Amino acid sequence: MNPNADLNELAARLAGPLIRPGDPGYDRARRIWNGTIDRRPLAIARPTGPADVQTAVNWVRTNDVPVAVRCGGHSMAGHSTCDGGLVIDLRLMSAVVVDPDAETARAEGGCLLGAFDTATQAYMLATPAGVVSHTGLGGLVLGGGFGWLSRKYGLSIDNLTSAQLILPNGEQVTASSTEHPDLFWGLRGGGGNFGVVTEFQFGLHKVGPIRFFCGYFTLDNARDVLRAWRERMPTAPDELTWVFYLRLAPRLPEIPKELWGTPVLCAMACWVGDPNDGEAAIDEIVALAPCHGITRATMPYRGVQAYAFPGAVVPERICTKSGYAAALPDELIDKLLHYGSRITSPFSQLELLYLGGAVARVSADETAYHNRDLPYVISFAAAWNDPARDDTNTTWARTGYADISGYLSGGYVNFMNPEEGGRTADAYGKAKYERLREIKARYDPDNLFRLNPNILPAATTSSAAVR
Repeated sequence: MNPNADLNELAARLAGPLIRPGDPGYDRARRIWNGTIDRRPLAIARPTGPADVQTAVNWVRTNDVPVAVRCGGHSMAGHSTCDGGLVIDLRLMSAVVVDPDAETARAEGGCLLGAFDTATQAYMLATPAGVVSHTGLGGLVLGGGFGWLSRKYGLSIDNLTSAQLILPNGEQVTASSTEHPDLFWGLRGGGGNFGVVTEFQFGLHKVGPIRFFCGYFTLDNARDVLRAWRERMPTAPDELTWVFYLRLAPRLPEIPKELWGTPVLCAMACWVGDPNDGEAAIDEIVALAPCHGITRATMPYRGVQAYAFPGAVVPERICTKSGYAAALPDELIDKLLHYGSRITSPFSQLELLYLGGAVARVSADETAYHNRDLPYVISFAAAWNDPARDDTNTTWARTGYADISGYLSGGYVNFMNPEEGGRTADAYGKAKYERLREIKARYDPDNLFRLNPNILPAATTSSAAVR
């Protein structure tokens, strides 16, 4: 890093604000969602448009300063901040423009999922984009992006038609199937390795009211419920998304008081289509075993997105360990229930997801995203607020993951924690990782953008790339 880097020069050239240590709001501005990560950037730039992003990138490159890019600050691994470097915080670039006739939307790089969903649902349109409304759209999409609509309409990247970005050399380009197609391939799952995306363009789908279900099964019945899920989902229609969360039952009025705070199997499902058709699918789930605290509702897609957290308090400390699985044998179910019964925080959950559907029908070689053929996603998502409980909660996630890792393959880059940089190659598989390294060498040979699930440029060694 250049010790003489002139922040005054950078501030003078930016249209947006530059927040520095000592400025009012600096401590608030440097915070990210995962409170276990506490870093002090040299400054935080908030661009107002692509020209500001170019200015920031050129300044970083010239002064040999680390750079982190922030969309919503939800990077569980802390990639949206850094020590002693520049954070390019895109929050002021959050516009969404919908063309309802063409069924497309353009979203700036700092847009949050909730804003995107609000803009598109104004026309009864949507595209798959995660399940937490305050997540940054950009970071989620670049890692792949799956949510309630994915079985019907694929991953977020499967609906991405183009992206505008600022490359490490400061050049502004558009990546699509016809412009920089290799770069476009890499952007779709390769994370923020190739530049700063300032605008995404998506294809949209008609999405009207959704039939939604949430209910709680006791652990006594959980094994049979999960076995029924395992049998049903491979042949389930794309309209049905059905997932589970092993968690402590929240203190909600619709849940019997005797279950409050006890480990339970929370089932959630939605039907993307005619709500009347979805009712039969929900009936099948409810009939599996005694089901408590049942919620059945026909609601807008935006309402479904609000069900990510069971209560009003959002956790501030996060540790995740996850992977994909091809199958869910009985012995794996038993291990999952074992760790589900030992959850250490009311905010933690062991997530059991099933993708398949439209996700699996996209060719494996179409995008950088890997593991489309492995339908199960299993994630130990430890979440809490008290720093004194760090060891207790991270131990639960790490121990559980280690015990079931033999059943898992690869990993979802959006779910990686700060200690998992070495899993990046495994997340893409050998062939895709080598192709990504070639693209990285072409567009970012000096590995300027390395605060991410880092892909090492093909021409560099590991020690040189990470500096």
